[in-house]
Order: sequence, then structure tokens, then C-alpha cells
Amino acid sequence: MMQLDVLAFGAHPDDVEISAGGTMARLVSEGKKVGIIDLTRGELGSRGSGDLRMEEAKKASDILGLSVRENLGMADGFFTHSEENLRKIIFMIRKYRPTIVFANSVSDRHPDHAKGAKLVSEACFLSGLRRIHTHDNGRLQEHWRPKAVYHYVQDYYIEPHFVFDITSFFDVKMKSILAYSSQFYDPNSEEPETPISGKEFLGFLDARAQHMGRPAGYQYGEGFTVARAPGIHDFFSLD
Repeated sequence: MMQLDVLAFGAHPDDVEISAGGTMARLVSEGKKVGIIDLTRGELGSRGSGDLRMEEAKKASDILGLSVRENLGMADGFFTHSEENLRKIIFMIRKYRPTIVFANSVSDRHPDHAKGAKLVSEACFLSGLRRIHTHDNGRLQEHWRPKAVYHYVQDYYIEPHFVFDITSFFDVKMKSILAYSSQFYDPNSEEPETPISGKEFLGFLDARAQHMGRPAGYQYGEGFTVARAPGIHDFFSLD
């Protein structure tokens, strides 16, 4: 059984890459074991298909150097806050026993993002309750609660509670995003235009990362919010 340092959840394939791809790449470079769990296949997207996005997710995973990636197969656009879906997430948390979990933005343009944020956050708590039973190949899983849940900032700007320096990994982040060739800018594509398919969206991602990083003194950064304020042991370790 592989234990992960960080497990990131996204409502759709490419959510994590867009908002925390640089963070994932940097953590991998530091020797951390990181993985992604996608809640849906993104099958309702106006471009491409669910099957194609699974292929693109594999390419993006290789670029980031992920240890694992799985998909829970929830219904894109229609998944609900239910016991069934909570148990699916609890199963993954207990399977990989991450120290830290990343989750979708608490509020965003796409309603799946906020729904995913709430599901993952609650599942992280419930996963620590020993009287909730889940099984893996007939074997009772041990309860497990991550030490922290951090929500990455997505399309709508939310003032981050902290910023992670991705300056040396911004190029890797963009490569992982462009692995989803069906979704993003392609001058030869005949697919319908979407809010993320234009060339200007790539410029937005560059500007957003610079905007996030600038207050902390970084060229590029990714922002996160927290429900519980993190504690520190050393004031001098803060930038």
C-alpha cells in the first residue's frame, strides 16, 4: 500500500493542473509522493469527450510525475452530496493515507467546484471516524484523517491565506495544462469556443500566477485557502 504525502482532489480532470499544477510539480521535485483523484471524467465539457480527457489526464500525470491518479466516475455536473459519494472519497483517503489534502475552491464559476470542495472537506473529517467502515478487497480499512485540507484558488479570485512559490515550476504547470489539448487553445481546432479555449486564457493563467506570487515576493505563485488556521513553530521560516 502506497502512502502519499499529498493527495489532491479535483471535480474534473485538469482542475488540479490549472490551479495547483506548479505546487504538485515542485513537491515531486522535493521527493514527495503526490497523487490526484478526479471526481468525474469531465464528460459534459463542450470540447472533447470523457474518454479523451482520461487519455489527456494520463499525459498530464506523467508530466507532473504523479505517483498515482484515479477517477471516481461521479456524474459530471450532477454529482450530489450523498453518503455514496462521501464513502468513495473516504475510501481513497484511507487507501492512500495522505498527510495533506488539496481540494477544489470553496466558491467558483462552475458549481461542481464548490460541491467538490465540500464533499472532500467533509470526507476528510469522516475518514477519521473508526465507526465508519469501508473495505478494500474485503479487508476493513483503517480510519485515517489528513493533518490539513487546503483549497486551491480557481477561476474566481479569492484572497489566499497563503501562497506557494512555483517560480521554477511554472513551465511544468503549463505543460501539464496543455496536455489537455482538447480543452485549451488550438488554432486548428473546429470545436466550439469555451471560456478556457482561447489564447487569452493562457495569458490569464500567467497573470494570475504572477498576481498570486507578487505579494509574497515570488515571480509565480499558487494560492490556497484554509478552514482552520495553520500553526507555525518558527516566525523566521515565513517569507
